[in-house]
Amino acid sequence: MKQIYFDTVQQFNEQYGFETLHPLVSVARFDKPHEVEECVTHYGLYALFLKENKGCQLSYGRTKYDFDEMTVTSFAPGQTIHVSPMSGVKYPKWTAIVFHPDLLARTSLGRNISRYEFFSYSSNEALHLSAGEIEIFRGVLDMISQELRRSIDKHSRDLIVSNIELLLNYCLRFYDRQFVTREEINHSVVKKFDTLLKDYIATKAEREGLPTVAYFADKCCLSNGYFSELVKVETGRTAKDFIAARLLAAAKELLNDESLTITRVGQRLGFEYSQHFVRFFKAHTGKTPTQYRAAV
Repeated sequence: MKQIYFDTVQQFNEQYGFETLHPLVSVARFDKPHEVEECVTHYGLYALFLKENKGCQLSYGRTKYDFDEMTVTSFAPGQTIHVSPMSGVKYPKWTAIVFHPDLLARTSLGRNISRYEFFSYSSNEALHLSAGEIEIFRGVLDMISQELRRSIDKHSRDLIVSNIELLLNYCLRFYDRQFVTREEINHSVVKKFDTLLKDYIATKAEREGLPTVAYFADKCCLSNGYFSELVKVETGRTAKDFIAARLLAAAKELLNDESLTITRVGQRLGFEYSQHFVRFFKAHTGKTPTQYRAAV
């Protein structure tokens, strides 16, 4: 299978026939007749694509993108994407911005790039835009594109980076809106999470250890970041806090059985060491398990 590497902006531009106006960033629209080949693309760049039609099918890991027309997909350095053609679609149309990590060196955006967790979202978590959001997205891209066509001066980098940061902040806002508008889907995910969590604590924790956010995100076919944000929007609590609350409820129930030692209760819940269970319980109740048991 063909392997494509985007380690530089120049490589990206050459692949799609774009002019390189800046060595570290490019904004371009692709609307040429182009047969999509099955390939694996390796990213050494940050990239956001505004997909204008169903031009191809993308997968990241085990899951596929759920996008339709006018959705945003995002990639970060180190990610590998499998691309395959879709029957009935002659060629894809998209607008993209790609930028090299070096562009962000010694900038506030570079120091805070980790807050944009959508770069690590799995492929089935594309951002679906409304007409108004598309206008904003394109408007910011136009400002960056205009700056790229100017002669480079001492202000160029600051203006380009600040507009990229503006675009990423809008994406954060749009994702928040998506979490809210997909309330029914979110509710079903949280319900599944709660069911799986209860079952895990009851039947698997003693053998497999403490439940983790990553375990349940995987079971729901979501990335850790997207899953955590979804749970927080839906319940008002982080997924980690949700797990802790269920563990605490199970601990209290087990402590009512005086035939179980404190150590045994901790083991049943997945704690490897008794002192870790005692510390967990006291942090959440203000009492040790022994003190709680005596007060019941």
